[in-house]
Amino acid sequence: MNNTTCQCISFDFTSRFLPPVFILVFIVGLVANGWGLKSLLHNWKKLKIINVFVLNLGLADILYLLTLPFLMVYYFKEEIWIFGDIFCKITRFCFNLNLYGSIGFLTCISVYRYLAIVHPVRMMGRLTVTHSVAISVMVWLLVSVQSLPDIFYTKTSENKPKCYDTTHKTYVEDYLKYSFGWTLTGFCLPFLITLGCYGHMIVILCCKNTTDKVLKKRCLRLLLILIVLFSVCYIPYHVLKNLNLWSRVLLEQKKCREWSNGVYIAHQISRGLVCLNSALNPLVYLHGNEDIRSQLRQLLQRARQIFIRPPPTDSGSVPMNQITDEV
Repeated sequence: MNNTTCQCISFDFTSRFLPPVFILVFIVGLVANGWGLKSLLHNWKKLKIINVFVLNLGLADILYLLTLPFLMVYYFKEEIWIFGDIFCKITRFCFNLNLYGSIGFLTCISVYRYLAIVHPVRMMGRLTVTHSVAISVMVWLLVSVQSLPDIFYTKTSENKPKCYDTTHKTYVEDYLKYSFGWTLTGFCLPFLITLGCYGHMIVILCCKNTTDKVLKKRCLRLLLILIVLFSVCYIPYHVLKNLNLWSRVLLEQKKCREWSNGVYIAHQISRGLVCLNSALNPLVYLHGNEDIRSQLRQLLQRARQIFIRPPPTDSGSVPMNQITDEV
């Protein structure tokens, strides 16, 4: 298909799909991250190196979750943005900070785990809480620098007040180049580092028979969490975002493709999946903080006692053994 008349794209799918996802993520993410951050701050004096990265991970999630009510209003109003151009850019900037900040801090956690397990003697006493704070500041700065050019692209249109997650069709070709470079530095490189760390770590743990079984289980559990996060949230989003931008460039050049509509819908689904990272990241809290896991067990035990509580006995009834004795 290579005509000047292109197939219509189902833009109404976004307004039907994204709002329910945003509502779910907002409720679950706010409760889970709020609880996790409260537990970390409650034990501030016991704050470990890895918990500094976890704390920053939670702050990145909260930053994005606070913008979701405005996006809900936007999509409920059939993609009519009423909050102005500047706030549109702030909202999209917060999303990018959350996305690439999450990837950055998950990478830091992976590298720290790798150093602690593969090079424990060499790293003993060399990496302190102060170092982890400095690394966290560097991650925030690097992510901000990567996300900053996105602000200078047009995010709204004059005809219909929209708030583009990328940019207006006029600048989409330049944005595709920027997005591709951003994907390589902000996603692919951290992903390869994380993959390399855990690949080597699993080999070391499996080869050493003296390795603590609890430690091995914890590493495998964290690896599983990261596989879920990258497979569900991050990989589909980055692949489909760039593919959708390429489709838009072709449409601007009047080069239509049969797969354009399918790519657009798949990209919108990936946008819903990528925001799930704010609800799934608290799994890292449960893995890395024993206090939070013990609190969760207590809550589950209380809930079980409430639902499985035996029915109250009639206070006026007389036990059978007492009746037998009296007779």
